[in-house]
Amino acid sequence: MGNALSGKVAFVTGAAAKRGMGRAVAVRMAMEGADVMVTDKFAAPKSAWAGDEKWQGLAGVVKEIESVGRKAISAVAGVENSKEVEAAVKATIDKFGKIDILINCAGTRGPVGVNIADGDEKDWRQLFDVNTLGAMIVSKYVAKEMIRRNEGGKIVHIASAAGKLPCPGSAAYAASKWAVIGITQALAMELAPYKINVNAINPGFFATNLRDDDATAHSREKGITVEQFREEEYKMLSNMVPLKRMGTVEDIADLVYFLVSEQSKYLTGLAINITGGTLMH
Repeated sequence: MGNALSGKVAFVTGAAAKRGMGRAVAVRMAMEGADVMVTDKFAAPKSAWAGDEKWQGLAGVVKEIESVGRKAISAVAGVENSKEVEAAVKATIDKFGKIDILINCAGTRGPVGVNIADGDEKDWRQLFDVNTLGAMIVSKYVAKEMIRRNEGGKIVHIASAAGKLPCPGSAAYAASKWAVIGITQALAMELAPYKINVNAINPGFFATNLRDDDATAHSREKGITVEQFREEEYKMLSNMVPLKRMGTVEDIADLVYFLVSEQSKYLTGLAINITGGTLMH
């Protein structure tokens, strides 16, 4: 365990899924010395992975953080709900007195493989509400606190490689993540006078709970188990990656840690690809 973030307070959204990036990031922040507020729209989201049935969600993440000797609190808050976000930010200030680090991992994927001509406006709106407006809402309430304290800060949004690539069949998801990159750049400019660094990361192929609905639907169509489909998909996607594997949530936590540490103090407004080489620009 490190202590590079000792004395810091991190606010992590989308942190309740067992195999999610948010959980891995929240625990890593604690391992580096930070106290953490973990939030999610769902207190204990279900996982389609065998053996995850007893996962406790936010309560489980709080226990993990406490087990490495740091303090943690949790709040059920959807990033698209400004009242819930505002309440979670207030609870963090009440408990810890400040927020030094925001990592916005909350996100939704929506239907996959549905062309715009066949798409549903309701699905599109949900993607933009969570992925795009959510990024703005959580940034708004946390940035206000960072500005008020005037002691700098770090903000990281999880965008997507889909935010830089054509994505037929996932246009709304891709557009919502392109928008997150734009928000990141604008926010970086707005907050630079306050010494607040704002960056985004663009994950490529990662095996997380975000793929659960897709895996469940496709396994049903093919008449195979979710595990079998996941194994096939892992092989197929890994073959498309120059480094020949899908990413892990630990890979995400490593990059996020770099971006919230003092090692990256001269970086802001970037959208950094973390794709094993599938996207190089």
